[in-house]
Amino acid sequence: MAKKKNTGTSAKKRDTPAGKAPNKNKSILTAKSLDFMERYLNNASPTGFESSGQRMWLDHIGPWVDTYFTDPYGTAVGVVNPSAKYKVVIEAHADEISWFVHYITNEGFIYVRRNGGSDHMIAPSKRVNIHTDKGIVKAIFGWPAIHVRTPKNDPAPSLDNIFLDCGCASKEEVEKLGVHVGCVITYEDEFMVLNGKTFVGRALDNRMGGFMIAEVARLLKEQKVKLPFGLYVTNSVQEEVGLRGAEMIVERIKPDLALVTDVTHDTQSPMMNKIQSGDIACGKGPVLAYGPAVHNNLLKKVIAAAGTNKIPFQRSAVSRATGTDTDAFAYGAAGVPSALISLPLRYMHTTVESVDRQDVENVIKLILATLRSLKANEDLRYFK
Repeated sequence: MAKKKNTGTSAKKRDTPAGKAPNKNKSILTAKSLDFMERYLNNASPTGFESSGQRMWLDHIGPWVDTYFTDPYGTAVGVVNPSAKYKVVIEAHADEISWFVHYITNEGFIYVRRNGGSDHMIAPSKRVNIHTDKGIVKAIFGWPAIHVRTPKNDPAPSLDNIFLDCGCASKEEVEKLGVHVGCVITYEDEFMVLNGKTFVGRALDNRMGGFMIAEVARLLKEQKVKLPFGLYVTNSVQEEVGLRGAEMIVERIKPDLALVTDVTHDTQSPMMNKIQSGDIACGKGPVLAYGPAVHNNLLKKVIAAAGTNKIPFQRSAVSRATGTDTDAFAYGAAGVPSALISLPLRYMHTTVESVDRQDVENVIKLILATLRSLKANEDLRYFK
């Protein structure tokens, strides 16, 4: 049988390394960077089990930082100018949503429990990897055929009825494979590119953020930027279950300010409601959030950096909380002036999360430009 041709394309096949001083019309993403991005996105890094991805990320940023450290739960931090008293964080989160093995029936079927905000609606017919001490066990989310469903018996997917089939006929056969209650499960879908410009895959929320802050570290090094403060490039764990990694690391670093990047909803695709979610579009630039957790004086600096460097951006209002690690930094360590720079994304918490390549580049540029505009020992209090 002839091998099927992938309709998507790999990022690394289409790009050549960027020059040392990329101009406005030249990509800042090098072939080496894109190769890392693809491997990093494809690597499984479920909430609470992020270690392999964190090691990969630390190995990648190592040449561009002076030192690094990790905390007990796996948040990884690369540091530039570690002796500086004034500390600035740029942060993303490393974990992806997943499932846990919850119950194995006598017939060998597996019921699951969420690890983060996993979407039961997309599960049927998906292929998955069950992570065990013996290695990966392949399985599928089964579902009754359309032929046997009727108007009176046509259930919607729910946590009570989605199940895994790993080709076993009994509980004992499942357990012989190394599968037990508590094993974590990830989808096997991998990275691709649509139309030469749209990056697609699982866990772009928010390993794309980890990639972007690593690129900032690279560009600072390559452009020989001497920052007047300590820079803490922070890849936090366990965001998907309540910002837990950020809550821990802010107390350890105790930064003076933080620039957080995560994804936000593009609202241009069908069934999105702009009245509820705002008017945000992939391809129109980073999204700057307004809300109580976002420090207005720091936000003004980000906007000024965007204007000076002609970087397009969009705005969103987030009301009580951003729902991102920004909240953990803003309200941790006795209060840290924080701002949120978001990447527009379609189809969040699916296996086909999609972002525009130019937005990725512009988020990197905006974080970099903001860092270059900051001074040490700035007092951002609203009044004194």
